[in-house]
Amino acid sequence: MTDSPAAGPPPQDPPLPESVTTVRSGGKTIHIVGTAHVSPESVREVREVIARVRPDSVAVELDENRLAAMTDEERWKKLDIFQIIRQGKVPFLLASLALSTWQAKLGERFGVKPGAELLAAVNAAKETGAKLVLADRDIQVTLKRVWGRLSLWDRAKLLGALIEGFFKHEEITEEQLEELRRGEALSTMMKEFAEELPQIKEPLIDERDAWLAGRAAEAPGETVVAVVGAAHVPGMVQRMGQPVDFAALSTIPPPSRWMTVVKWAIPALILAAFAFGYREHSGQGLMELVTAWGVPVAVGTTVFSLLGGSRILTALSGLVLGPAAALNPTLASGMLLGLVEAWLRKPTVADCETVREDFKSLRGIYRNRFLRVLLVSVMATIGTAIGQWIGITWLLAALRRG
Repeated sequence: MTDSPAAGPPPQDPPLPESVTTVRSGGKTIHIVGTAHVSPESVREVREVIARVRPDSVAVELDENRLAAMTDEERWKKLDIFQIIRQGKVPFLLASLALSTWQAKLGERFGVKPGAELLAAVNAAKETGAKLVLADRDIQVTLKRVWGRLSLWDRAKLLGALIEGFFKHEEITEEQLEELRRGEALSTMMKEFAEELPQIKEPLIDERDAWLAGRAAEAPGETVVAVVGAAHVPGMVQRMGQPVDFAALSTIPPPSRWMTVVKWAIPALILAAFAFGYREHSGQGLMELVTAWGVPVAVGTTVFSLLGGSRILTALSGLVLGPAAALNPTLASGMLLGLVEAWLRKPTVADCETVREDFKSLRGIYRNRFLRVLLVSVMATIGTAIGQWIGITWLLAALRRG
């Protein structure tokens, strides 16, 4: 009779990948998977973690709009350019396109679509029967809260950074991508980001860290897998278990009183200057002041709309609509000329279908009628603003001569 071998300890499951941070909050176990949005390795790890953990819920860094943009192939066909221009959404749409285009370029380098790991999480939740939780704040709310925090100078810096990033073709190695995925390079990047534009970091990163942590903590069940960009992991861990005021974080801040005062004060002062010139020098003085201010505004609007590739009739309309919008705070030259350009150029469904691809190059932007209308709208706004400041300088000089 032989002795049976001694029973050893039961085999243990291998540890979860290094990209997973496990926290416990309110009786829940939450596995936070930090990803790089263009990493094939992140896609594999997301699938592996959900398959192994078999969570009750899967929380993903998506909102309904972003999920629709990633899954609805017909979404761009449904865009109403007149509605976009009238509602003042042109800057937000262009910013969103700039960010997605930058990610797409990285994705092409590594053979994976941006956000593929988030879609993998969505599909894995369906396959395992887990409850899918769209845990991110609405992207439009985030962009508007970012924009509302910026001064005119900061907005110019941000637009400059977006333009620089659009034209800058900087290669990233697989080793650098792996560092981003593990979060090793993110702490330094976030520190530099906070020093450069702290107003942006709060609504773009900090508020969303709190939002994502709160939604993950509220997800049904005792075991949750949260799939988020690696930049959010430290902030989520720090805020896990803390109360989150979702209503406050969803509020669009009103324009600052100072900006509102300036917006109405400048046209009022210009009109007062016209009245002064008319009273002191009759019609001759008034015409000199109107010309000193109106010509730079009209020319700036017209020239910049042409630089944006507008039709001649659109540019000529800027001679009248530019000064009219500059004197009426409820109007914007970009909106008016954008509507004129859209009416003349008539973007088609085919233009909408190729928006993302055409946005990757300046030539593609000018070729695509939908993007051309947006560009004209933005350029007209810039031209009016530059012309207005030049016009104010000439107006003050004319008053001193009088």
